[in-house]
Amino acid sequence: MKFEVLGKNGFVPTEAIKDYAEKRFNKVISFFGPEVVSEVRVVCKVYKDHHKIEVTIPTKGTVLRAEVSDYDMYAAIDKANDKLVAQIRRYKDKLKHNLEKEGIKQAYSNEFDAESLEKDILASQLVKNKQVELKPMTSEEAFAAMELSGHDFYVYLDIHTLRTNVVYRRHDGDYAIIETHNQ
Repeated sequence: MKFEVLGKNGFVPTEAIKDYAEKRFNKVISFFGPEVVSEVRVVCKVYKDHHKIEVTIPTKGTVLRAEVSDYDMYAAIDKANDKLVAQIRRYKDKLKHNLEKEGIKQAYSNEFDAESLEKDILASQLVKNKQVELKPMTSEEAFAAMELSGHDFYVYLDIHTLRTNVVYRRHDGDYAIIETHNQ
């Protein structure tokens, strides 16, 4: 597994910070098997009055992300770890609840069944392009995957219609689905 700790804004992470980050984020990785997580990327930034940690963990199915600021670098690492663990637990609880609600009695595996789509558009300029393989899922699973990814939208293949749909968070906090149709 590739574990990368980078510094930005003139900051160079020490071996102690690298070791501490690897030790803390191993807890997050333990929720998955080694075949699911192949890379962990931690970016440490130092500003005048605070430190910022950005963690990205691509998995088979989704991308875990956390961004945390604190006055202490080690505290920021701890908070980012706690945030990722909470995201995973919330996602698994929602998925388990939805499976039970639908009457499906099966064991839940640690592997996620979703692919994440991530596009950032700044100043009307495409700054990132990402291609993903869409896997069939229910709208409830797509809601949970969107929450886990930390984005306001999620593209998925509807399990019933086999059409590409987009679930998104509206400005009022509610959720909505865009269903696609070919003409």
